[in-house]
Amino acid sequence: MIPNQWYAVLPSQKVKKGRILAVKRLNLDLAFFRTKNGELGCVTDQCSHRGAALSAGEVRGNCIRCPFHGLEFDSSGACRFIPANGKSSTEDLSRYHVKRYPVREANGIVYVWYGDEAKATETLPFFSNEIDGSFSWSEIEDLWNSHYSRCIENQLDVIHVPIVHYNTIGRGNKTLINGPKVIFEDGVLLTSANNEKDVGQKPKPPKDCVIKSTYLKFRYPNIWLNRISEKVKVLIFFAPVDDEHTVLYIRFYNKITNARWINAAIAWLGKYMNRVIERQDKRVVITQRPKASSYRSGEKLLTGDGPILLYRKLRDEFQRKE
Repeated sequence: MIPNQWYAVLPSQKVKKGRILAVKRLNLDLAFFRTKNGELGCVTDQCSHRGAALSAGEVRGNCIRCPFHGLEFDSSGACRFIPANGKSSTEDLSRYHVKRYPVREANGIVYVWYGDEAKATETLPFFSNEIDGSFSWSEIEDLWNSHYSRCIENQLDVIHVPIVHYNTIGRGNKTLINGPKVIFEDGVLLTSANNEKDVGQKPKPPKDCVIKSTYLKFRYPNIWLNRISEKVKVLIFFAPVDDEHTVLYIRFYNKITNARWINAAIAWLGKYMNRVIERQDKRVVITQRPKASSYRSGEKLLTGDGPILLYRKLRDEFQRKE
């Protein structure tokens, strides 16, 4: 993982009021819950007393209650009550506190800060200049037996499109790869496919290519956008589970018509198209070895792998920087 980053890890709707959600993210066992006022909390899924899973307990008011001995913890991880000590106890409970993780939500996404809490930033990674409330959207999720770096690279890979997706988005047998041009500015990696049918011509170098109106964007650490048109976009956030598993949350956004209910119907259909394309990718990506990619590897990259090479280089720099 890249430390000191906000990671998109869950859709907001997954964390229900009055219930505890246990998930593994970022190699951590986490318990998410909402207080009676709807405030989001995230703590380690292990009681400090005897190690029971807090997620097997319940939400009481503003606290999460351990199922074993009833210790209660608020959204800051502070222990607020120990039944065995009685209501009149004056004992300092700080030794029982559990680790909490800073958590925020926006755009229907739950973000967890991974790293030094004192370095947490105000800005959450998203594409607010691309997507606003005028879009209707649908979402699917799928667990891949693959490291999140491989999943991300697949979405920056323009070479595989005519091969893996030969009968869907890669129709036309455009196997010759021009460039592609790739840039990194304002925290966003930007590229677009410039593929052509191979009729014996030489591919153009990246410097002679342009970023097309249909492009790909990636914002570290784990959120990606495909601008199909001004009115149709696909967004994915890649939630790292552990070193070998990633959950992909794939959203289809559109505002094709002026009628929101029609756009909602289009979005509903769009998620099934996303599913077909995603399964074509998954079949191949889960076979890659090693599970995680790296900047310094034995892989023999091609010129067309420019976006992947830049992604790896920047990821390596961010990891070493922190």
